[in-house]
Amino acid sequence: MSASLPTLQHIRDAAARIAPYATLTPVLRSDELDAVAGAQLHFKCENLQRGGAFKFRGACNAVWSLSDEEAAHGVVTHSSGNHGNALALAAATRGIPAHVVVPEGAVRAKLEAIERAGAILHRCAPTIAAREAKAAQVQQATGAIMVHPYADARVMAGQGTLVLELLHQCASLDALVTPIGGGGLSAGCAIAAHGLQPSIAIYGAEPAGAADTAQSLARGARIDSFTPDTMCDGLRAFVGEPNLQALREHGVSVITVSDEETVAAMRQLWQALKIVVEVSSATVFAAVLKQRERFAGKRVGLVLTGGNVDLDALPW
Repeated sequence: MSASLPTLQHIRDAAARIAPYATLTPVLRSDELDAVAGAQLHFKCENLQRGGAFKFRGACNAVWSLSDEEAAHGVVTHSSGNHGNALALAAATRGIPAHVVVPEGAVRAKLEAIERAGAILHRCAPTIAAREAKAAQVQQATGAIMVHPYADARVMAGQGTLVLELLHQCASLDALVTPIGGGGLSAGCAIAAHGLQPSIAIYGAEPAGAADTAQSLARGARIDSFTPDTMCDGLRAFVGEPNLQALREHGVSVITVSDEETVAAMRQLWQALKIVVEVSSATVFAAVLKQRERFAGKRVGLVLTGGNVDLDALPW
Protein backbone atom coordinates (compact mmCIF):
# COMPACT_ATOMS: atom_id res chain seq x y z
CA MET A 1 0.00 0.00 0.00
CA SER A 2 3.04 2.29 0.25
CA ALA A 3 2.70 3.86 -3.23
CA SER A 4 -1.06 4.38 -3.34
CA LEU A 5 -3.58 6.49 -1.44
CA PRO A 6 -5.37 5.11 1.61
CA THR A 7 -9.14 4.84 1.84
CA LEU A 8 -11.41 5.72 4.75
CA GLN A 9 -11.39 2.03 5.68
CA HIS A 10 -7.59 2.03 5.76
CA ILE A 11 -7.76 5.01 8.13
CA ARG A 12 -10.28 3.23 10.36
CA ASP A 13 -8.04 0.14 10.38
CA ALA A 14 -5.11 2.36 11.31
CA ALA A 15 -7.05 3.83 14.22
CA ALA A 16 -7.64 0.35 15.63
CA ARG A 17 -4.00 -0.63 15.00
CA ILE A 18 -2.47 2.34 16.83
CA ALA A 19 -5.05 2.60 19.63
CA PRO A 20 -2.89 0.74 22.20
CA TYR A 21 0.01 3.16 21.64
CA ALA A 22 -1.21 6.60 20.52
CA THR A 23 -2.73 9.33 22.67
CA LEU A 24 -6.28 10.54 22.07
CA THR A 25 -5.43 14.23 22.03
CA PRO A 26 -7.74 16.96 23.36
CA VAL A 27 -9.50 19.74 21.48
CA LEU A 28 -9.06 23.17 23.06
CA ARG A 29 -11.20 26.30 22.69
CA SER A 30 -10.47 29.95 23.42
CA ASP A 31 -13.01 32.78 23.54
CA GLU A 32 -10.11 35.19 23.10
CA LEU A 33 -8.92 33.58 19.87
CA ASP A 34 -12.50 33.18 18.60
CA ALA A 35 -12.96 36.93 18.99
CA VAL A 36 -9.68 37.69 17.20
CA ALA A 37 -10.59 35.39 14.28
CA GLY A 38 -14.32 36.07 14.12
CA ALA A 39 -14.92 32.32 13.99
CA GLN A 40 -15.44 29.37 16.34
CA LEU A 41 -12.05 27.65 16.51
CA HIS A 42 -11.43 24.08 17.64
CA PHE A 43 -7.73 23.31 18.15
CA LYS A 44 -6.78 19.62 17.84
CA CYS A 45 -3.70 19.43 20.06
CA GLU A 46 -1.33 16.99 18.42
CA ASN A 47 1.48 18.78 20.23
CA LEU A 48 0.30 16.60 23.13
CA GLN A 49 0.62 13.41 21.07
CA ARG A 50 3.22 10.83 22.00
CA GLY A 51 6.58 12.18 20.87
CA GLY A 52 5.18 15.71 20.80
CA ALA A 53 3.70 15.60 17.29
CA PHE A 54 1.03 14.02 15.07
CA LYS A 55 3.78 12.08 13.29
CA PHE A 56 3.57 9.24 15.81
CA ARG A 57 0.22 8.21 14.31
CA GLY A 58 1.58 7.52 10.83
CA ALA A 59 4.84 6.01 12.04
CA CYS A 60 3.06 3.68 14.45
CA ASN A 61 0.63 2.51 11.78
CA ALA A 62 3.50 1.84 9.38
CA VAL A 63 5.52 -0.12 11.96
CA TRP A 64 2.61 -2.30 13.05
CA SER A 65 1.53 -2.88 9.42
CA LEU A 66 4.76 -4.80 8.76
CA SER A 67 4.93 -8.58 8.74
CA ASP A 68 7.17 -10.16 11.37
CA GLU A 69 9.71 -10.97 8.66
CA GLU A 70 9.80 -7.36 7.43
CA ALA A 71 9.90 -5.93 10.93
CA ALA A 72 12.93 -8.01 11.88
CA HIS A 73 15.09 -5.87 9.57
CA GLY A 74 14.00 -2.64 11.23
CA VAL A 75 12.86 0.59 9.62
CA VAL A 76 14.58 3.60 8.06
CA THR A 77 13.49 7.12 7.17
CA HIS A 78 14.79 10.64 6.60
CA SER A 79 13.44 13.42 8.77
CA SER A 80 14.11 16.93 10.04
CA GLY A 81 12.95 15.77 13.43
CA ASN A 82 9.36 14.89 14.26
CA HIS A 83 8.90 11.95 11.89
CA GLY A 84 12.26 10.52 12.88
CA ASN A 85 11.38 10.80 16.55
CA ALA A 86 7.98 9.23 15.89
CA LEU A 87 9.44 6.32 13.93
CA ALA A 88 12.01 5.66 16.66
CA LEU A 89 9.28 5.62 19.30
CA ALA A 90 7.03 3.42 17.17
CA ALA A 91 9.87 1.00 16.44
CA ALA A 92 10.54 0.76 20.18
CA THR A 93 6.95 -0.39 20.78
CA ARG A 94 7.72 -3.36 18.55
CA GLY A 95 11.31 -3.87 19.69
CA ILE A 96 12.90 -3.31 16.28
CA PRO A 97 15.75 -1.00 15.18
CA ALA A 98 15.10 2.41 13.62
CA HIS A 99 17.55 4.26 11.38
CA VAL A 100 16.95 7.99 10.90
CA VAL A 101 18.75 10.16 8.35
CA VAL A 102 18.90 13.74 9.63
CA PRO A 103 20.00 16.86 7.74
CA GLU A 104 22.68 19.14 9.13
CA GLY A 105 21.09 22.16 10.80
CA ALA A 106 18.03 20.34 12.16
CA VAL A 107 16.54 21.64 15.43
CA ARG A 108 18.74 20.43 18.27
CA ALA A 109 15.79 19.59 20.55
CA LYS A 110 14.35 17.30 17.88
CA LEU A 111 17.64 15.48 17.28
CA GLU A 112 18.04 14.90 21.00
CA ALA A 113 14.53 13.45 21.13
CA ILE A 114 15.32 11.04 18.30
CA GLU A 115 18.43 9.85 20.11
CA ARG A 116 16.55 9.43 23.40
CA ALA A 117 14.01 7.28 21.59
CA GLY A 118 16.81 4.89 20.64
CA ALA A 119 17.25 5.53 16.92
CA ILE A 120 20.52 5.23 15.03
CA LEU A 121 21.30 8.63 13.48
CA HIS A 122 22.83 9.07 10.02
CA ARG A 123 23.72 12.65 9.05
CA CYS A 124 23.60 14.19 5.58
CA ALA A 125 23.60 17.53 3.78
CA PRO A 126 20.48 19.70 4.25
CA THR A 127 18.83 18.94 0.91
CA ILE A 128 15.99 16.62 0.00
CA ALA A 129 18.18 14.85 -2.56
CA ALA A 130 20.89 14.20 0.03
CA ARG A 131 18.34 12.90 2.53
CA GLU A 132 16.81 10.48 0.04
CA ALA A 133 20.21 9.27 -1.20
CA LYS A 134 21.47 8.60 2.32
CA ALA A 135 18.27 6.81 3.30
CA ALA A 136 18.56 4.56 0.24
CA GLN A 137 22.17 3.81 1.18
CA VAL A 138 21.19 2.84 4.74
CA GLN A 139 18.29 0.76 3.46
CA GLN A 140 20.58 -1.19 1.14
CA ALA A 141 23.15 -1.76 3.87
CA THR A 142 20.71 -2.89 6.58
CA GLY A 143 17.68 -4.34 4.79
CA ALA A 144 15.48 -1.98 6.79
CA ILE A 145 12.01 -1.13 5.47
CA MET A 146 11.66 2.43 4.22
CA VAL A 147 8.91 4.42 5.94
CA HIS A 148 8.72 7.63 3.94
CA PRO A 149 7.78 10.70 5.99
CA TYR A 150 4.73 11.49 3.86
CA ALA A 151 4.55 9.67 0.48
CA ASP A 152 3.48 6.39 2.08
CA ALA A 153 -0.16 5.32 2.31
CA ARG A 154 0.43 3.66 5.70
CA VAL A 155 1.71 6.98 7.04
CA MET A 156 -1.12 8.97 5.48
CA ALA A 157 -3.69 6.57 6.93
CA GLY A 158 -2.18 6.95 10.38
CA GLN A 159 -2.22 10.75 10.17
CA GLY A 160 -5.86 10.68 9.08
CA THR A 161 -6.87 9.03 12.34
CA LEU A 162 -6.76 12.39 14.09
CA VAL A 163 -9.75 13.50 12.00
CA LEU A 164 -11.77 10.50 13.17
CA GLU A 165 -11.16 11.74 16.70
CA LEU A 166 -11.73 15.42 15.90
CA LEU A 167 -15.10 14.89 14.22
CA HIS A 168 -16.19 12.73 17.15
CA GLN A 169 -15.07 15.39 19.61
CA CYS A 170 -16.79 18.27 17.75
CA ALA A 171 -19.15 17.20 14.99
CA SER A 172 -20.23 19.23 11.96
CA LEU A 173 -17.25 21.43 11.35
CA ASP A 174 -17.49 23.81 8.42
CA ALA A 175 -13.77 23.81 7.68
CA LEU A 176 -10.55 22.02 8.55
CA VAL A 177 -7.08 23.60 8.38
CA THR A 178 -3.81 21.66 8.51
CA PRO A 179 -0.22 22.72 7.83
CA ILE A 180 1.29 21.45 4.57
CA GLY A 181 4.87 20.27 4.16
CA GLY A 182 5.25 16.93 2.42
CA GLY A 183 1.49 16.50 2.49
CA GLY A 184 1.11 13.30 4.52
CA LEU A 185 -1.05 14.98 7.15
CA SER A 186 -3.15 17.05 4.76
CA ALA A 187 -3.77 14.09 2.43
CA GLY A 188 -4.75 11.69 5.22
CA CYS A 189 -6.95 14.30 6.87
CA ALA A 190 -8.67 15.24 3.60
CA ILE A 191 -9.52 11.60 2.85
CA ALA A 192 -10.85 11.03 6.36
CA ALA A 193 -12.77 14.31 6.57
CA HIS A 194 -14.55 13.95 3.23
CA GLY A 195 -15.20 10.28 3.95
CA LEU A 196 -17.09 11.26 7.08
CA GLN A 197 -18.40 14.70 6.16
CA PRO A 198 -18.36 15.40 2.40
CA SER A 199 -19.40 19.05 2.78
CA ILE A 200 -16.43 20.15 4.90
CA ALA A 201 -14.05 22.67 3.30
CA ILE A 202 -10.38 21.73 3.64
CA TYR A 203 -7.50 24.17 3.71
CA GLY A 204 -3.75 23.82 3.87
CA ALA A 205 -1.51 26.41 5.51
CA GLU A 206 1.89 26.71 3.85
CA PRO A 207 4.89 28.97 4.51
CA ALA A 208 5.40 31.55 1.78
CA GLY A 209 9.06 30.57 1.73
CA ALA A 210 8.22 26.94 0.94
CA ALA A 211 5.04 27.30 -1.10
CA ASP A 212 5.64 24.48 -3.56
CA THR A 213 2.21 22.95 -2.93
CA ALA A 214 0.39 26.18 -3.75
CA GLN A 215 2.50 26.59 -6.89
CA SER A 216 2.07 22.94 -7.89
CA LEU A 217 -1.71 23.15 -7.59
CA ALA A 218 -1.78 26.44 -9.52
CA ARG A 219 0.41 25.09 -12.34
CA GLY A 220 -1.22 21.69 -12.50
CA ALA A 221 2.16 19.98 -12.17
CA ARG A 222 4.29 19.09 -9.17
CA ILE A 223 7.33 21.25 -8.47
CA ASP A 224 10.06 18.87 -7.34
CA SER A 225 12.99 21.22 -6.84
CA PHE A 226 13.23 24.35 -4.74
CA THR A 227 15.25 25.87 -1.91
CA PRO A 228 12.99 26.50 1.09
CA ASP A 229 13.43 29.72 3.04
CA THR A 230 11.28 29.53 6.16
CA MET A 231 11.55 29.21 9.91
CA CYS A 232 8.99 26.40 9.75
CA ASP A 233 11.52 23.56 9.80
CA GLY A 234 8.81 20.90 9.73
CA LEU A 235 7.36 22.25 6.48
CA ARG A 236 10.43 22.52 4.27
CA ALA A 237 9.87 19.29 2.33
CA PHE A 238 8.27 19.55 -1.08
CA VAL A 239 4.91 17.87 -1.47
CA GLY A 240 4.88 14.20 -2.51
CA GLU A 241 3.24 13.11 -5.77
CA PRO A 242 0.55 10.90 -4.19
CA ASN A 243 -0.07 13.59 -1.58
CA LEU A 244 -0.58 16.22 -4.26
CA GLN A 245 -2.98 13.85 -6.02
CA ALA A 246 -5.05 13.57 -2.84
CA LEU A 247 -5.12 17.34 -2.40
CA ARG A 248 -6.34 17.78 -5.98
CA GLU A 249 -9.02 15.11 -5.62
CA HIS A 250 -10.34 16.65 -2.41
CA GLY A 251 -10.22 20.27 -3.54
CA VAL A 252 -7.85 21.42 -0.83
CA SER A 253 -7.21 25.18 -0.95
CA VAL A 254 -3.78 26.40 0.13
CA ILE A 255 -3.24 29.64 2.05
CA THR A 256 0.34 30.89 2.20
CA VAL A 257 1.59 32.80 5.23
CA SER A 258 4.81 34.67 5.92
CA ASP A 259 7.15 33.73 8.74
CA GLU A 260 6.31 37.04 10.41
CA GLU A 261 2.59 36.23 10.37
CA THR A 262 3.29 32.73 11.64
CA VAL A 263 5.52 33.82 14.52
CA ALA A 264 2.89 36.37 15.60
CA ALA A 265 0.25 33.61 15.52
CA MET A 266 2.57 31.26 17.45
CA ARG A 267 2.91 33.83 20.20
CA GLN A 268 -0.87 34.32 20.41
CA LEU A 269 -1.41 30.56 20.69
CA TRP A 270 1.12 30.28 23.53
CA GLN A 271 -0.50 33.19 25.36
CA ALA A 272 -4.15 32.16 24.92
CA LEU A 273 -4.08 28.36 25.01
CA LYS A 274 -1.24 28.05 27.55
CA ILE A 275 0.41 25.25 25.59
CA VAL A 276 3.71 24.85 23.74
CA VAL A 277 3.38 24.79 19.94
CA GLU A 278 6.16 24.92 17.38
CA VAL A 279 6.26 27.47 14.61
CA SER A 280 5.07 25.03 11.91
CA SER A 281 1.89 24.45 13.94
CA ALA A 282 1.07 28.13 14.09
CA THR A 283 0.65 28.38 10.30
CA VAL A 284 -2.97 27.20 10.64
CA PHE A 285 -3.95 30.05 12.95
CA ALA A 286 -1.96 32.52 10.84
CA ALA A 287 -3.89 31.34 7.76
CA VAL A 288 -7.27 31.88 9.44
CA LEU A 289 -6.23 35.37 10.56
CA LYS A 290 -4.90 36.22 7.10
CA GLN A 291 -8.16 35.29 5.35
CA ARG A 292 -10.76 36.06 7.99
CA GLU A 293 -13.49 36.49 5.40
CA ARG A 294 -13.24 32.81 4.41
CA PHE A 295 -13.80 31.62 7.95
CA ALA A 296 -16.04 34.34 9.43
CA GLY A 297 -18.78 32.85 11.63
CA LYS A 298 -17.76 29.26 10.82
CA ARG A 299 -16.84 26.29 12.99
CA VAL A 300 -13.21 25.59 12.11
CA GLY A 301 -10.96 22.71 13.11
CA LEU A 302 -7.26 23.60 13.29
CA VAL A 303 -4.57 20.95 13.70
CA LEU A 304 -1.74 22.01 16.01
CA THR A 305 0.81 19.56 14.70
CA GLY A 306 3.64 19.62 17.22
CA GLY A 307 5.26 21.11 20.28
CA ASN A 308 8.92 20.15 19.94
CA VAL A 309 10.47 23.55 20.40
CA ASP A 310 14.08 24.47 21.12
CA LEU A 311 13.48 26.71 24.13
CA ASP A 312 16.91 28.27 23.71
CA ALA A 313 16.00 29.49 20.22
CA LEU A 314 12.48 30.90 20.45
CA PRO A 315 11.63 33.21 17.52
CA TRP A 316 10.89 36.26 19.66
